[in-house]
Amino acid sequence: MKITIKQIQSFLSVAESGNFSAASSRVGLAQSAISQAVKDLEDELAVRLFDRTTRRVELTDAGREFRNSASKIMEELQLAVRSVHDLAERRRGKIRVAAPPLLAAAVLPHAIAEFQSRYPGITVELADVGTEMIVESVRSGKADCGLGTFPPAEAGIERIILVRDTLMLFCSGKSTLASSETTSWTDLQHHPIITLTRDSGIRLLVEVGFEMAQLPLKPAYEVSQITTAIALVEAGLGVSVLPSYALTAVGTRGGAVGKTLVEPSISRDVVMIHATGRSISPATSAFAAVVRRYAQKLSPGKQ
Repeated sequence: MKITIKQIQSFLSVAESGNFSAASSRVGLAQSAISQAVKDLEDELAVRLFDRTTRRVELTDAGREFRNSASKIMEELQLAVRSVHDLAERRRGKIRVAAPPLLAAAVLPHAIAEFQSRYPGITVELADVGTEMIVESVRSGKADCGLGTFPPAEAGIERIILVRDTLMLFCSGKSTLASSETTSWTDLQHHPIITLTRDSGIRLLVEVGFEMAQLPLKPAYEVSQITTAIALVEAGLGVSVLPSYALTAVGTRGGAVGKTLVEPSISRDVVMIHATGRSISPATSAFAAVVRRYAQKLSPGKQ
């Protein structure tokens, strides 16, 4: 079937106007072009759509039947075009974002609030889940984008860098380490260590730090959540090496302090990801810009 939009528009204009001359003025095409488009449509359908007289054209039974369907087709097409324009202009749509719990709590509430005040027609759905679920959700299309830190070799995702995050030492305010602005990894050797479990990317970076400082890592506690590690630190049960955005948990709880950790200084990128081969929508692109600004506030000295 080779029916074109031009043919349908020409047919509907003649049907509404009652003659080819008026239809020509309505759509801004030459009368000969209108006539040819209708003829081509009739040839394609193998039926006559109009009975023609010297003064007027009238719809045949087949023409009336086709007009009903053709009108609906054009209405749906116009609606589809308006919908795409609305999305391109960020007036409507939905963004599904996945992020680990603490990063989601630290960055996204204010970012979502600002974004939706700018684009009230766009809704944001948030899933606070583990890193492995974030990647799978983005790959499968269940989430449009994800936040976090991901292994460099992770396949099937594209990255947009939001902020450079540095590992920090977290200790009780009563700890002997609390008085200095910076702490070296070797200063940790006589303190109980609280770490995340081995399925965390942060744990792997902590192991690298201890190895570079030529220290054995013998955790006193291993936990799954950053907030739990902070709570143990606050109770004076040890010290912990965590990302700088963990400062947001300290700010609401009190009792622990974060210190710059050097020799070595270890950092990583916090990124927004989307699926490889799947274009990022204008709405998601605009959302990423807002999220980046709030993520950068998490770095010490940028609040």
